[in-house]
Order: sequence, then structure tokens, then C-alpha cells
Amino acid sequence: MTGVVSNQQPETTFFYLFLMQNLTVAGRLLITAIILIGIYFGIRYFTSNREFAPATTTATTTSPAAPTAAKAGETTAPAAATTSGGRAPFAYTAPEPTNGRLRGVVELGASGFNSFIVRTDAQHNWKLGKAEFGNSLVMENMATDDDVRMGLKSYIGKMLDNGVAGRDIHFVVSSGALKAAGTQKIINQLKKLGYVVNTVTPEKEGALGLRSVLPPSYADKAFVVDIGSGNTKISWLAGGAPKSVETYGAKYFEKSVDDATVAADVKAKAGQVPASLRSTCFIIGGIPFELAKKVRKGTERYTVLDAASAYQLDNAKGKAGLNIYRAVAEATGCQQFVFDWDANFTIGYLLTLPQ
Repeated sequence: MTGVVSNQQPETTFFYLFLMQNLTVAGRLLITAIILIGIYFGIRYFTSNREFAPATTTATTTSPAAPTAAKAGETTAPAAATTSGGRAPFAYTAPEPTNGRLRGVVELGASGFNSFIVRTDAQHNWKLGKAEFGNSLVMENMATDDDVRMGLKSYIGKMLDNGVAGRDIHFVVSSGALKAAGTQKIINQLKKLGYVVNTVTPEKEGALGLRSVLPPSYADKAFVVDIGSGNTKISWLAGGAPKSVETYGAKYFEKSVDDATVAADVKAKAGQVPASLRSTCFIIGGIPFELAKKVRKGTERYTVLDAASAYQLDNAKGKAGLNIYRAVAEATGCQQFVFDWDANFTIGYLLTLPQ
């Protein structure tokens, strides 16, 4: 016990020894316990005060949250493609046409035909009014002439019902569809109905896609990819003029071409895109449409895609399209792929027509 009483005054020590000698063993233990408990709580009291003493802090500030939308023509910095779904929205609003003209266009593609009703103005601003995507067996050469004619009349009739004048309905055959066996059948039936059919080369198709999807404010910092079934077009502006190259489409597997061969060709073509234009890629086409559906937020017009590694597509065409998408990303190092839900190369064709 000497360690406990060594700091006490002499009188206190004497009293403590006297008391301890005249008590029973139980009494001595009780008093010792009380003293130890007192010492414990005393120590705890002083240490707690030190623990909860005010600490020195450094003031910090947080930046205001970035806006989620932009006025017409405004843009935001690119956000990296992710594999976790944490994509930043693409805050760009396309300018709308003023006193525009209503036009209709039917795209004859390698997998069927699609129709678009669009309002355009003299400044080449445009707005999609209605879109209809068909999956016609014509392109698989499995329909009769009557089937083709009835299908075309249906498209034409719907456009007329939506206020498009007959003279403002146009037909454009994609470069990929020109390679399909059933395309000429469609062209012949359209001529019998009195319509002119416009055909485009892959280079021209790429330039038209570029015209419809590339915002003016991105002309010097972005490029465009259109992944079709028959071919893929990669385009950009070079000195103010459109430049377009062609590579494999998403149905390359039907020709027994292996993934590695396609990826190598896609990388070689995508590698031609100038480094200054690789920060953003505007991407359209059937496979990008499928990818965008999985991550679209509400009814947004522009959807930022995840990285190719984030997607799982089970069918052969989907896997082939992912191979193309992955190859473009690897060749360019682009971190922001933006799908435009409204744009199409046939709309680019309408923008070439006089107002």
C-alpha cells in the first residue's frame, strides 16, 4: 500500500495507518477500494477534459454544383466513359428551327427502313417531330413486290397524315443497303410510285451523318461514328470540309470475318482522326442505340455511353457492334461517347436541300 499513500501529508498517513490497524480485514479492503475508485475517477475526469478541448480547424469551402442543363449551343467539359454507370449528363441543347419547313425522309437501311419527320429552317437548325423504326424482311430478300409496295405506302401515308406535303417526302438508300440483294426491289417499287430514290456512297453518308449530329460548337473538338449493319462511317471536319472513312459494319460476322481482323481495320481507320478532335465522339447507329437504351436517363436527347466493357450483348450483331465500339475507343483514346437519339444521316440529307 505504500505506493498509494506515498504522496499524502504526515497527519493523513498516521490516521490512515491507525485506522487500518483497528479495522477488520474486510473493512481494510473496503476503504482501500474506495480510495482506488476515487483515484480512477479523478484521473478520468482530467483526461476527459483534455480529450474534448477545442481543436484547431481549417475552414474549407465547396464549389457550387455544376448545372445539369445548358442553354442552346452551350457545352460542358467531357466526362470519362465509365464502367460503373456514373456518367455525367451531356449538357447541350440544340437550337430549334425558326419558321421551319416540315419534311419527311425514309431511310432504306441494311436492316429495314426507318422514317423521320423533321422541321428545318434556312439556318440549318432542325427538330425531329416523329420517328418510326421498322424491321423489314425486304432486306433479307424475303418479301414480295406487293409487300414492299404496301410497306412503302404505309410510311408515306403516315407522313401525309402528319402534315408533310407529298413533294417534301424523300427516300434515301444507305450505302450499306446498296450491297443488299433486296434493295433494288425497293427502288423499283418506289419509281413505280413516282418517287425519286437518292443513293449515297459511304463517304457521302458519313458526311451527311456528320452534318446532322455534330454541333457547331464541337466542330473543332469532336468526331462522329455511325455504326451501321452494312458498314461503319467515321467522320470529322478537316479544314472546314467533311472527311469520312469506311470500315466494317455490325453484320460482318455473316461474311465469316473474325473479330481481330475487324478490330484492326477499325483501329487503322479511327487512327486517322486528328488528335485535337478526340475529346468527344458523337455516335449513332443501331448498336449505339441499343447501348444507349440501357443507360438513358428519362427522355434526354443526348446519352453518354458507358465504356464498352460495361455492356453485355448476347446476340451476334450486338457482340460485333461492341467489338467495333471498343476498337474506336482504343484507337482514339476518346473518353466521351455521346449518342444522339434524334440524329440520322438522312436528316443530314434534308439539311442539304434548299429551304
